[in-house]
Amino acid sequence: MSAGNVAEARATRVAERRRPAMSLCAAAYPIAVALLLASLLLGVVIGPADIAPADVVRVLLHHLFGVDLGAPPLADTIVWQIRLPRVLIAGLVGCTLAYSGAAYQGVFRNPLADPYLLGVAAGAGLAATVVIVGPVPATWGHVSVITLAAFSGALAAVFLTYAIARAGGATPVTTLILAGVAVSSLATAATSYLMLAKQQDTLAVLSWLLGGFNDSGWHEMWFILPYTVPAGAVIFLHGRLLNVMQLDEGQAQQLGVDVERAKLVVLVAASLASAAAVSVAGIIGFVGLIVPHVVRLAVGPDYRRLLPLSALIGASFLILADLGARTAISPGELPVGVITAFMGAPFFLYLMRRQRRAYF
Repeated sequence: MSAGNVAEARATRVAERRRPAMSLCAAAYPIAVALLLASLLLGVVIGPADIAPADVVRVLLHHLFGVDLGAPPLADTIVWQIRLPRVLIAGLVGCTLAYSGAAYQGVFRNPLADPYLLGVAAGAGLAATVVIVGPVPATWGHVSVITLAAFSGALAAVFLTYAIARAGGATPVTTLILAGVAVSSLATAATSYLMLAKQQDTLAVLSWLLGGFNDSGWHEMWFILPYTVPAGAVIFLHGRLLNVMQLDEGQAQQLGVDVERAKLVVLVAASLASAAAVSVAGIIGFVGLIVPHVVRLAVGPDYRRLLPLSALIGASFLILADLGARTAISPGELPVGVITAFMGAPFFLYLMRRQRRAYF
């Protein structure tokens, strides 16, 4: 038997140690798709302005298929220009953070890893804060300078983390995590200093840092799609290798897996996707932590199932969280990061206690 076949056989045995009932695995995809469709519908229909579901259908038929059934102009504007892009971006960001979190957990072999582990959030936050408190205009034509700065800052933090951790042609997982903690701490300290030095801009900075979609439009969608879709495809194609990497790195190398290359490809793809998501939505915590873990509990640790299901559930989760953020104190609005923190923090404590038992 070839090394690749041996690796796949061993990885399959590791992935199936906690394999749930086959009926649940078979039903997982239809359930996830149905939940996503229901979330999309609720997100478009519910809002401060009462719009009949029939009018929502008329608007969608008109714009998607050219069928004009006489939708009211106000409903058309609210649904097509405000609610639909917001819901779609929330779903795309949730999908991205969830599959990126699953990828990080696979690379680091730890269910407590999330997409912000290597400094994506802290780097994006610092760069966005520099633009908000500085003399640079927030927009340039139709382009958001804050979005571009946050994206660049997130990638810069990740590359700095990787450069610090890499030594002798290898990147030890522990060293990479410690480097990420150090870079994140430095960026967070700089952000805090700028907020204290420019207190008149503190509210604007906090509003961005806590995340939200209140200013989202179609242009944000076209900004992140070129990053999140290819990155997701790359990560999904590495599902089998992520299964193999749940073994010890030395064992995986003996079985013919180029561990360093696989780690680099997956981390670059996940970090690129996370940077794009954070740049348009701000720092929304816990999505990349709790969603993959919930899916893992339901269908097992096989990354060939875990990654696509995490993407679907992550999209639904963030759409519903954003719906709660914009209706909880209506007509006001909460940052969506507050909602995800309320839901994610208790679950994080639960995960920490669960870590006493071997999981992977």
